[in-house]
Amino acid sequence: MEKRLEMLPKLAEDAIKENKKYFSNLKKRTPKNLDYVMQELHDAEFAKTDCLDCANCCKTSSPIFMDKDIQRISKHLRMRVADFTSTYLERDVDDFMVLKTAPCSFLDLSDNSCTIYDVRPKACAEYPHTDRRKFIQITDLTIVNTTICPATYNIVEALKKRLPMASKVKKTRS
Repeated sequence: MEKRLEMLPKLAEDAIKENKKYFSNLKKRTPKNLDYVMQELHDAEFAKTDCLDCANCCKTSSPIFMDKDIQRISKHLRMRVADFTSTYLERDVDDFMVLKTAPCSFLDLSDNSCTIYDVRPKACAEYPHTDRRKFIQITDLTIVNTTICPATYNIVEALKKRLPMASKVKKTRS
């Protein structure tokens, strides 16, 4: 897995232009079954992928912490919301609450497990969002996630093979 993670940024960077074009075309002619296809690809990938072997998302990026997440986690840790927020979180440039540090403060590096797994932020529970309804609305986020998550990269590559029509640009007569 480490070798794969080493190669991922280059693989994802090499595919960014193609992926942007692919998703742009897919948005123009979104198949009605896209969410079902994405669910199948997501399920197939995660049947063979164990996030505990990787945890790159937890090591390199931060989820967004919504108010409900902050309240739930604070209660679990028996901390006041203000103390939890000042200890672990900061506002990013988009005005979202995110972790101050990477890797995640709640990642156990000995086995890549989450010490607050049962109360983790919604963004963590739903990551990498490849099985989300109305997937077409989050293609920009998905492209970013291909640089972080090997499973997301694999899912996007599988999608391009499964629905290749979106990668073809219609030629117009002159």
